[in-house]
Amino acid sequence: MNSFGRIFRVTIFGESHGESVGINIDGCPAGLSLSPEDFNVDIERRKGGVQKGTTPRKEDDIPFFKSGVFNNTTTGAPVTILFENNNTRSSDYSKQRAVPRPGHADMVARQKFGGFEDFRGGGHFSGRLTVCLVAAGVIAKKLLSSLKLSVEATISEVAGEKDTEKGLQRAIDAKDSVGGIVECRVSGLPAGLGEPFFDSAESLLAHAVFAIPAVRGVEFGTGFAAARMFGSEHNDAIEDTTGKTRTNHAGGIVGGLTNGNELVFRIAIKPTSSTPKEQQTLNLETNNVEAFSVKGRHDLCIALRVPVVLEAVTAIVLADLLMLERHIPRILNS
Repeated sequence: MNSFGRIFRVTIFGESHGESVGINIDGCPAGLSLSPEDFNVDIERRKGGVQKGTTPRKEDDIPFFKSGVFNNTTTGAPVTILFENNNTRSSDYSKQRAVPRPGHADMVARQKFGGFEDFRGGGHFSGRLTVCLVAAGVIAKKLLSSLKLSVEATISEVAGEKDTEKGLQRAIDAKDSVGGIVECRVSGLPAGLGEPFFDSAESLLAHAVFAIPAVRGVEFGTGFAAARMFGSEHNDAIEDTTGKTRTNHAGGIVGGLTNGNELVFRIAIKPTSSTPKEQQTLNLETNNVEAFSVKGRHDLCIALRVPVVLEAVTAIVLADLLMLERHIPRILNS
């Protein structure tokens, strides 16, 4: 449910307007240098209010180590990290309890948990919890960097525009929210990561990717464009015994296994559900469909904050796969 991974296993917890959100990482190797400063860059990249088009809600997001770190080094025990929630406006949500927001989990959460769920700011379903994924990703990326692997995700499209500013301007002009596409590339991967059939590299990456709120699709390599290609055009010619290929239509994965080439995949991010435009929704008190406007502080384009989260979940999956194949030992520097 709230856990993922086999050896490098992460468990996420908390709610958007609760006391804190956090992550527990079991299986983290001992001997990894780790301090709060290691998290600064990626935490800043995820924050709202940092760039145009993101929510004005700002949290300090200082990582508090509660277990698994001693003398700025991981001990081999589960690493638990908390992030406090201090900048909340819960009243924005209590006023709209009777009117579940279209595109949000309000209605289905109510149905699943019988009304006992924490509905403030989306509760446990909130994008606020992605700070926890980013924290686990910082650790996973440090493990990958020891093998000289790099993970980089970038915005490739906003509202159908390659130019981010133009895409955001479309949203502003329409007084609405917009979506986008984020691409991730991983270089330096060894061949053979993944297991057929259900634990293929694509299956595990897609599983983790869809844990990011607002993701609506994923494609590897040429993705859906492959359906319009000939087989002779799509096949990647093998050039040497390392498995290097002339092209990379497969995106670095063949038969569910990494082939040693660059891993390339993209995800589609829906428009932010909390749009300033007036919408229609069911009023649970009157049982009538009526006009409704979302209140609170929200992203104009949530895709802008996704690259660092995508890097994180990608690194989490790869760290687990690399540990399964013993590319990463349980004790570092030994």
